[in-house]
Amino acid sequence: MNLRRVVVVTAALFLAHASASTQSVAAQQDAFTLKGLIVSASPTPRSSDAVANHVTVLPGEWLRRAGVQSLADALRDVPGLHVVRGGSFGAVTSVFMRGGESDYTLVLVDGVQVNQAGGGFDFSSLSVENVERIEIVRGPSSALYGSDAVSGVIHVITRTGRGGPSMTMSLLGGSFGRQDWNADLVAGTDRAGYSLAVARQSTDGVLAFNNRHVNTVLSGRARLQADERTDIGLSLRITDRAFHYPTDASGATVDSNSFSFSDQTVAQLSVAHVLSDRFSAQVLLGVNGTDGGTDDAPDGPADTLGFFGFASLDHFRRGTAEVRAHVRSDHGVMTVGAEVEEERQRSFTESLSAFGPFHDRSESARGNQAYFVHATGGGSGVSVNAGARLEDNERFGRFVSWQAGATWRAPGAFGTLVRGAVGRAIKEPTFFENFATGFAVGNPDLDPERTLSWEVGVEQALIGDRVTAAVTFFDQAFDDLIQYTFAPANPGGPNFFNVASASSRGLEVDISATAGRFSGGLAWTRLDTNVSDSGFDDGPGASFVTGEPLLRRPADAGALHASAVWREVDVWARLAVTGERSDRDFATFPATPVVLPRFGLLTLGGEWRLLAGVDGRPRLSIQLRGENLLDADYEEVLGFWAPGRGLYLGGRVGLGGRP
Repeated sequence: MNLRRVVVVTAALFLAHASASTQSVAAQQDAFTLKGLIVSASPTPRSSDAVANHVTVLPGEWLRRAGVQSLADALRDVPGLHVVRGGSFGAVTSVFMRGGESDYTLVLVDGVQVNQAGGGFDFSSLSVENVERIEIVRGPSSALYGSDAVSGVIHVITRTGRGGPSMTMSLLGGSFGRQDWNADLVAGTDRAGYSLAVARQSTDGVLAFNNRHVNTVLSGRARLQADERTDIGLSLRITDRAFHYPTDASGATVDSNSFSFSDQTVAQLSVAHVLSDRFSAQVLLGVNGTDGGTDDAPDGPADTLGFFGFASLDHFRRGTAEVRAHVRSDHGVMTVGAEVEEERQRSFTESLSAFGPFHDRSESARGNQAYFVHATGGGSGVSVNAGARLEDNERFGRFVSWQAGATWRAPGAFGTLVRGAVGRAIKEPTFFENFATGFAVGNPDLDPERTLSWEVGVEQALIGDRVTAAVTFFDQAFDDLIQYTFAPANPGGPNFFNVASASSRGLEVDISATAGRFSGGLAWTRLDTNVSDSGFDDGPGASFVTGEPLLRRPADAGALHASAVWREVDVWARLAVTGERSDRDFATFPATPVVLPRFGLLTLGGEWRLLAGVDGRPRLSIQLRGENLLDADYEEVLGFWAPGRGLYLGGRVGLGGRP
């Protein structure tokens, strides 16, 4: 990790702490910490009852107490989401939301998009230390965020800090050589605050050799109320990680020194100013930069046959500048805005073979301007929202996305909540699909992939609000899917075209219950996906087969979870079941269709608070966590075995602040 960047951000956050310690005036509450408000579904925070889409909020403190370290693991019990990891800890991890493609989910960190160009995102790279909350908004959201928000949005929100200075340190270790540590510092007043955390997770992996994964993260966020009408926010996240993998494309362990690496920086500066009781404005500046690649050097002097070495280097940067103006009336809020975005990528590859070395370089860029309008309002138990966005992209031209929705809370004690939403969303082509040269030729005239989606849901409180049940039905149609063809109609012409289409529909069930010291819940998803046009794909082993389901999406998946508090002890349990999924054995040519079997995972854990931290004394707790306790043998990707039974022991100590 770059030492200069660490020093700069640490100094900035401690300066914010000095300001927070010496100034205290009445201020607006930080929107990201307002309880019961959703900040990712509209331009301004709204109560959960007023959001038309199915939304799930995961509190960061709950994740830390449960020993959850990665965003991917945090999402595994969320209805409508299916997480697929290609084997061991740190392997490429994808999320399929509501059956959409793995690049159809927009991922935000403090409002900054962290997807690669074209929507791809490796969820193994994002950990959850220093997280205030995670918001999952299902359904098309391109009307607000632009490209990639096809099936939904996952927003990771960092803590800002309130109260006196508080420091926490934690350690966790156990099976598979796991060694994790974390240290954080938070503080703040009504006027200013900050959080700063450094974390490192490492494991030897599940395979016999060359399977180590190391992830180091520095994250922080600061806020300052410059005056009675102006709020300033700064967030920064730096990640440095490496994943060693001995496997080939079929999962066979054949390589002793291959690894991938990445270094990512995500930052945002936000300024909000209130001009009057009815008018306010925001300026948002964001950057996401990634440097990474792979290294597979020859295994030794005798490794000289065939293709025996490969290396790649990739640099990607996305910069955005956005302006929003909010006009408030007695009935709602109207937001108008504009955004300028630039994406750049540089790539270098080197292949070593018995036929000699081969090198390839590329540099690509594209710009995008967008203009949007969004309105929210309501009354008498009804809330409505509507929005539209015009993209003006250098490559695919102009495209309009839109969304609309409403909620209705039935009057009286029964209080049923009904939701409904509909929208159109897009995903831009990848740089490779637009600009590839050499063995494949990109198509600069590709259209974005698009969806038309709708959902309707009902939420009901029962038994004196001790039980809440929510059921949501959704339907999505995906069109203009981009595919590759070996034989373009014009020899030497592009290999990528908008030709395929698919659909997904299903049911999400989310039940939560509390009774004194006990709480629990059920999350279940029923999913039906279908390829309506396979495009260029042909034969039963193709990735898209007309009339067949999409790959790696289970028809049924669910989880039961329960927790209890007894004096100073918290205990929790989770049983998750994933149904059969279609996959392909790509080690054969043509690929062979396979069905991955159903599997279940049992997790048990607990925390014992030895010291409560009252009267200025330190807080101290120990944690015990067991994963896959039934030692199930399963694969989320054919040929890549997932971890077996794991036992982990850890502890946390804290000083200052609130217990």
